[in-house]
Amino acid sequence: MANDRQGGSIPIKFEIVSQDSKTFARRGRLHLTHGTVETPVFMPVGTQATVKATSQEELREMGYEIILGNTYHLYLRPGVEVIKSAGGLHKFMSWPHSILTDSGGFQVFSLEHIRKIGEDGVVFRSYVDGSYHEFTPERVMEIQSAISADIVMAFDECAPYPCNKDYAAEAMRRTHEWAVRSMAARDPEQAFFGIVQGSVYEDLRTESAQFIASLDTDGIAIGGVSVGEGKELMMKAVEWSVPHLPTDKPRYLMGVGTPEDLIDSVMRGIDMFDCVLPTRLGRSGSLYTSYGRINIKNNRFISDFGPVDPECDCWCCGNYSAAYLRHLYKSDEILASRLATYHNLYFYASLMERIRRAIECGQLTEFRKEFLAKYRRRQASVHDDLPRQELHNDRREKKRYSGHGAP
Repeated sequence: MANDRQGGSIPIKFEIVSQDSKTFARRGRLHLTHGTVETPVFMPVGTQATVKATSQEELREMGYEIILGNTYHLYLRPGVEVIKSAGGLHKFMSWPHSILTDSGGFQVFSLEHIRKIGEDGVVFRSYVDGSYHEFTPERVMEIQSAISADIVMAFDECAPYPCNKDYAAEAMRRTHEWAVRSMAARDPEQAFFGIVQGSVYEDLRTESAQFIASLDTDGIAIGGVSVGEGKELMMKAVEWSVPHLPTDKPRYLMGVGTPEDLIDSVMRGIDMFDCVLPTRLGRSGSLYTSYGRINIKNNRFISDFGPVDPECDCWCCGNYSAAYLRHLYKSDEILASRLATYHNLYFYASLMERIRRAIECGQLTEFRKEFLAKYRRRQASVHDDLPRQELHNDRREKKRYSGHGAP
């Protein structure tokens, strides 16, 4: 099953190569101008033309094929003209693979005290220098065209949580009007995604999903989630929306999420994700491991000379101990953020690869059960029930018998 946009040039083609028989999960390939993206996929957030604390070369090394850029931040700094003069964002940041830019709607609407919404668009003040700017659907599409992203998003209004139904309905109506205007102003050389809104109201989510689907965009995003509503309502928003979306187009859940969220959303039919969690948490000393998330600053890591995650094959775990990483954080060394960010992004890349394999094998439900049974164990219980030294030994044995390490 594949979807090609009709017309002269085709900036996107989405094919579904396998589907899980027990869930709504799909294993696909997204063919874009700058290469093929294997789905389900997690996209690291490169807000200001950089994924914080890591390099483009490291992202490629981890296997990432697409990252996210932010229209709002790039517009303010370094500015559209700088990026355009450099030949587009790919050349400016030396990233030869795919880029998705969000519309800036979430950032604009999160700045409640320095913006004003109207039917035509939004007037806001720059957080950089206090100057006034206006975003309209047409202007946002013009900016994204200058950035030259592979996938661009319609301008939308992200309703806050909580909000009453009247407010959510008005934001949804404006999102629909702006989606039509965004689509009319789009660059035909870029793939274009519409965005479903509707807050936590089932009828609004249904109405929005049906309307955005009727526009025949290249893909569809579900927005307005992970804004404080909690996991149950977030998953409800997905469940209310997905049945009304085309089966042959990619589905993108914006701003999500934790490892559990990724698995559970894939099982509900989502293909694409982005989230700041792995990078933001890494910079603060919170690391994802096979046995749950840990705070490397804790005293129990003072003399832990094994890797942060004994089951991880990233070069951070292969070369540096938990004790050393803790020391770096306590000493406020920049290398602490570098190592932790690399590890967390590697963890996410590895998780998505395992999810894709599980779908191909028809074992996603079993994978979820096995992954979460281990992941939800608290690190303290790991020390009690399965000492870290034993985990280190297990890791060495796995390498020995898989040919990845010396006997």
